[in-house]
Amino acid sequence: MAKKSYEGDGIVVHFEARRCIHAAECVRRLPAVFDVGRRPWILADAAPADPIAEIVERCPSGALTYERTDGGRTESVDPVPTIRARRHGPLYLRGSCTVTDHGGAPVEVGPRAALCRCGGSKNKPFCDNSHLERGFRDPDG
Repeated sequence: MAKKSYEGDGIVVHFEARRCIHAAECVRRLPAVFDVGRRPWILADAAPADPIAEIVERCPSGALTYERTDGGRTESVDPVPTIRARRHGPLYLRGSCTVTDHGGAPVEVGPRAALCRCGGSKNKPFCDNSHLERGFRDPDG
């Protein structure tokens, strides 16, 4: 599935559904803009560009990204990638790097991504929440 774009005043929000793991940071924090019960589910003109950008940057999977059309600040990319394991869940990446997909092809990821850790994703290297169905647990419990 391709990226969809939603234009607002000073910002264009992009959404790549195949990377979304439904962490719902966007829906909880800015429901006037992000509402999965509405079509279109993103109304990029329902709030000023700065708060929208702030919320998009909280999307741990990188399914949401943005471009500023008003000259406002853009998302800074961490110069050194960091990876944090979510308990019983994916690896959260911040920064940009290249990883290899299941076929051995390089995949550019960042500035944010949720990477599969359980081995069950049908969207490798990205998490697709298969860890929930598989009952994946960290080795330490």
